[in-house]
Amino acid sequence: MERVNTTLPKLLLEKVELYQDRVAMREKFKGIWQEISWNMYLGKVREFCLGLVDLGMKKGDQASILGENCPEWLFADLGIQSLGGVAVGIYPTNSAEQVKYILEHSESRFVVVKDQEQADKVLAVKEELPQLKKIIVIDIKGLRHYNEPLIISYKDVEALGREVLRKDPAAFTRLVAQGQTEDVAFIVYTSGTTGHPKGAMLSHRNVIHQAVSALQPVLQFTDRDTLVSYLPLCHILERSLTMSMPLVFGYTVSFAESIDTVQQNIQEIRPSFFAAVPRILEKLHSGVLIKMEDTTRFKKFMYNFWQPVGLRVSSYRMNNEKVPLQWLLLYALGYLWSFRSVRDKIGMINCRCLMSGGAPIAPEVLTFFRSLGVRTVEMYGATETSGTISGPHKKIKHGSVGEPCQGLEFKLADDGEIQVKGDSIFVGYYRDPEATCEVVRDGWYCTGDVGQLDEDNHLYIVDRKKDIIITSGGKNISPSEIENKLKCSMYIKEAIAIGDRRKYISALIQIDYENVGNWAQKNKIAYTTYRSLAENPKVKELIKQEIDVANEGLANVESVKKFKILEKELDQDDEELTATQKVKRKTIEKVFAKEIAEMYGGR
Repeated sequence: MERVNTTLPKLLLEKVELYQDRVAMREKFKGIWQEISWNMYLGKVREFCLGLVDLGMKKGDQASILGENCPEWLFADLGIQSLGGVAVGIYPTNSAEQVKYILEHSESRFVVVKDQEQADKVLAVKEELPQLKKIIVIDIKGLRHYNEPLIISYKDVEALGREVLRKDPAAFTRLVAQGQTEDVAFIVYTSGTTGHPKGAMLSHRNVIHQAVSALQPVLQFTDRDTLVSYLPLCHILERSLTMSMPLVFGYTVSFAESIDTVQQNIQEIRPSFFAAVPRILEKLHSGVLIKMEDTTRFKKFMYNFWQPVGLRVSSYRMNNEKVPLQWLLLYALGYLWSFRSVRDKIGMINCRCLMSGGAPIAPEVLTFFRSLGVRTVEMYGATETSGTISGPHKKIKHGSVGEPCQGLEFKLADDGEIQVKGDSIFVGYYRDPEATCEVVRDGWYCTGDVGQLDEDNHLYIVDRKKDIIITSGGKNISPSEIENKLKCSMYIKEAIAIGDRRKYISALIQIDYENVGNWAQKNKIAYTTYRSLAENPKVKELIKQEIDVANEGLANVESVKKFKILEKELDQDDEELTATQKVKRKTIEKVFAKEIAEMYGGR
């Protein structure tokens, strides 16, 4: 499909016509999964949309949404879009100052917040937001005593909408019909590894085109699929998977109770598709390795015995080849004795496809999931491309992020920079034409990432252009490759490779507090805090052994010669991590300048 001439609210009307009372989403309430049908979905969007109209919101206005994932997030998102407005997501982990920046920069007249915690952030900066008309609160508990004219409950907005609907039953349909495919549907603020985040404007055409032309050939969704929503909805990956793609393909979304209960929730839902950023998959991987250390000798033997069978079968499937009967029989035995148990414990018993995206990941982590029989793909994209640039269509190759997606023109610049053009390329940065011109040249979006293509047109990401390390000897080195090798260790949570214009590579290491803590207890090593653990000489020796293992898979020039264990965990509040948990390299190098100097003989 070359052109997609519709809007997301129009797709909602189509899906309701098709599915009626079929389950569109689930939410856990008081320990029980509550189901929301497509009819209920439309009813909620319609009420909220018309309530906003009654409050004075008009076509072209911006409204923000601040809070954890929940059905109301989607109702608000589509309600805003249905009247021709532009929805803006804000990370629930953002500080009051960061919230103020996005509300101010996006010129949001309304903000929907989940609860008192998020409302307080907005109220703390309300004097600096003269354009803000209302704070709409989903969970009003704890706010009823607030004497604040800006606050209105989400339910009261719905009630206003019902009254509009009673007087004019066709009002919502008229509004949706006026929407154009070229209209901006929502703004996604990039996580801002350098400077303030920028607001990428995405149109209905952008979003629907990438779902149909880019994602579907790789992920092959049907209306029978289920997935769990747990990554922040203001991120382009989760926004696509939870909001826009179900409107295209009709599958069911279940909302995790929180990021801490994801493991339990996926065990309950048993989704057919699971998407994750590397940090989540690294945690699942290290969790299994830790449990294997503690399990019975028989179970450990079974896991190690059958894993090569899983890897052999996965290699046939990765090459899109028919699996020989003898290997299928062996895999069936491995499934009974080992794979089924492991998959069940990590909630992937029914998972037909697992996708990693958002940042580079060590191939070894993906290999682990493939050995369990889960089709595991790594995809590559950017907010500015509506989320997708490449993914494996038939063959899957270790370390590759697949082939450039259909429906996108693709090229590598002379310096290897990845550049793309097509209908899913964003409209531009909101209120920042200069920044837009910097990344869009002659219609080509310049990603800032360096890539390589092999003989089969499979893409390999080298690194961010600005992050590539050039040693004092003139060697170009990708820090992410080194860091991912290090993070394969169950004891290393974060690694930052250093070495630009220096004689050798060194690394700052954040240990995995939980896993290293368990190791310390087993070895009768006393500790009280993260810092006391990180400073223990035996922990340093443990991490040295892990780095030595990682170095075996690296060229000599890439190997880590020295390291420092950080005395504190990296924190978003300290501006060391973005909201998507990506390391802010410039901040790290500034904050830990002393530690870096010591690794190179300075003071």
